[in-house]
Amino acid sequence: MSVRATESNTTRVSLVILAVIATGAALYWLRGILTPLALAVFLAVMVDGFARVIRMRLPWVSERAALPLAIVLSVLLFGISTFVIAENATTFVGQLVAYTPRLNGLIAQVAGLLDIPVPPTVNDLFTQLNPGAYLADVAKGLQGFATDAFFILIYLGFIVASRRGFQRKVMGLFPHSAERHEAIQAFRRIRDGVERYLWVQTVTGLIIAVSSWIAMMVIGLDNAVFWAFLIFMASYIPVIGGAVGILAPPIFALIQFSTFWPAIILLAVLQAIQFVVGNIILPRMQGDSLNMDPVVVLLSLAFWGVIWGMAGMFLSTPLTVMAMVILAQFDGTRWLAVLLSADGEPEKLRDHKPTGSPDAKPATERRTSASRKREPKV
Repeated sequence: MSVRATESNTTRVSLVILAVIATGAALYWLRGILTPLALAVFLAVMVDGFARVIRMRLPWVSERAALPLAIVLSVLLFGISTFVIAENATTFVGQLVAYTPRLNGLIAQVAGLLDIPVPPTVNDLFTQLNPGAYLADVAKGLQGFATDAFFILIYLGFIVASRRGFQRKVMGLFPHSAERHEAIQAFRRIRDGVERYLWVQTVTGLIIAVSSWIAMMVIGLDNAVFWAFLIFMASYIPVIGGAVGILAPPIFALIQFSTFWPAIILLAVLQAIQFVVGNIILPRMQGDSLNMDPVVVLLSLAFWGVIWGMAGMFLSTPLTVMAMVILAQFDGTRWLAVLLSADGEPEKLRDHKPTGSPDAKPATERRTSASRKREPKV
C-alpha cells in the first residue's frame, strides 16, 4: 500500500513539474498577448480597490460614481507623474552637457587608478559607443511601448465593462452554492493579497521617495524631484528597484560635486533609509498578508523577468501572491504553497478572512436569491 502511495505521489509531483514547464513555455510564447492583458488586470484590480476605498471613505459618493471617479483620479495621477518626470528629465539631460568637464575629470581619475596612459574623453566614448546605431532600437522600443499602452487601455476598458457580469459567470461555473461560495472566497483572497501588496508598496515607496528627496535637497543634488519620482516608481520592482534608488543618485552626485564626500554621505543616507523601511516598516505593514519567502521573491523576479521582461518584473510579486493563494486552496497543491511560503504555513492564506466590498451585502443577497431559483428542489 505504501509503495502505491509513493508511486502516486511521485506521479503527481512529476505531472506538476511538467505542467509548470509547459505553462512557462506557453507564457513565454504568448507574452505579446498576455503581457498587456496581465497589466490590464493588474490595473483593474488597482482601480477597483481605489473605488472601494473612495466608497468607504466618502459615503456620499454613490456606488455607480465611485468607479468612474477612481478611473479619472488614476488617469490624472498618472498624467501628472508623467509630466513631472518628462519635465525634469529634459532639465536633467541639459545639465549633463554642462557636466562634461567634470565627467572628463572623473574619467581621468579612474584611468589614473587603472594605469591607462591616455584617458578617453566623453566625446571619445560617445564616438566609440556610436549611440546613433541604437536609435532604431530605441524608436522600436518606444513604438512597442505605445502599442502595449494602447492595448492595455483597451483591455482595461473591456474588463471594467464586463465587471457586472462576473457574478453571473460564477453562478454558471459553480451551480452549487457551496462550490460557488468557496470560489468567491478564493477570488477575494487573491484580490485582497494583490491590493495589500499594492498598498504596502505604495506607502513604503512614498516613505522612501520623500525621505530620499529630503536627503538630496539637504545635500544640494540637482533634479531631486526627478530622482524621487524614479525611486518611487522603482520601489514596485523587488530588489532591483531598491538598488537603483540607492546607487543612481550618488553616482550623479559624483558628477555634480567637486569632492567625493557628498556622494558618500548621500549613499550612506539612502542605504539607511532603505534598511529602515525594508527591515522595520515593511515587515510590520505586511504582517502575514503575503507570507512569502524572500528567496521566492528573488526567484519570481528572475522568472517573470525572463518571460515577460520589465512588465514581468513589475508583476512578479502580485503573480506569485496569486499563485500562492490558489495553491493553498487545494490539498493536492498545498506542498507547492508550503515551498513558496515564508514559514511553511500556507493555511494563513487559505484561512485568511477576505474583506468584502462596500456592496458585499447586497451582492450576497442577490447571489442567495439567485441560487435558490437555480438549485433543484429535493
